Amino acid sequence: MVDSDDRIKLIDFGIAGDAAARRLTYANLTAALGTADYISPEQVRGKRGDRRTDIYAMGIILYEMLTGRLPFSGSNPVEVMNDRLLNYPMPPSVADPAVSPQLQETIYRALERDPKSRYATAHAFARDLEHLDQVGIEDRPELRDWRKRKSRLPRMIVYYASLAMIPVVILLLMMLFAHHR
Repeated sequence: MVDSDDRIKLIDFGIAGDAAARRLTYANLTAALGTADYISPEQVRGKRGDRRTDIYAMGIILYEMLTGRLPFSGSNPVEVMNDRLLNYPMPPSVADPAVSPQLQETIYRALERDPKSRYATAHAFARDLEHLDQVGIEDRPELRDWRKRKSRLPRMIVYYASLAMIPVVILLLMMLFAHHR
């Protein structure tokens, strides 16, 4: 909800209404931050949000209202957050062909990963929604690359394999030094 001074009063009704909702915290275990489905990329990275964080959540809600699905998915909150950082959502116009290119562009601007590229105010976001005929359309990688799914699994495998090799290297070095004595 936006007041006359362009301030959002309440955005995540899921936390307000569901005491059992998945909650996320900053690394230093401060107060509840939000649900994984609506949290912004900067919050996932542990940074503080601002009004553009709420615009991101509004973009998620608009995407969900138009397509009937959330833009990012996973089997648990961590996977949902990683999906948001690594992948692009299905274009709204693919989920619902009635979504115009201008409306899709408006949603993409609200969902920019970099907050500096997002709408600066809710008023600007609302203005574009009210005047879709004036919204310019950008050539976006989201439209081309949304089917390419990235995962952190290969990086994690390399990391854990490297950790597992440390004792082997130490053992080999110990054997080498013992053999030279």
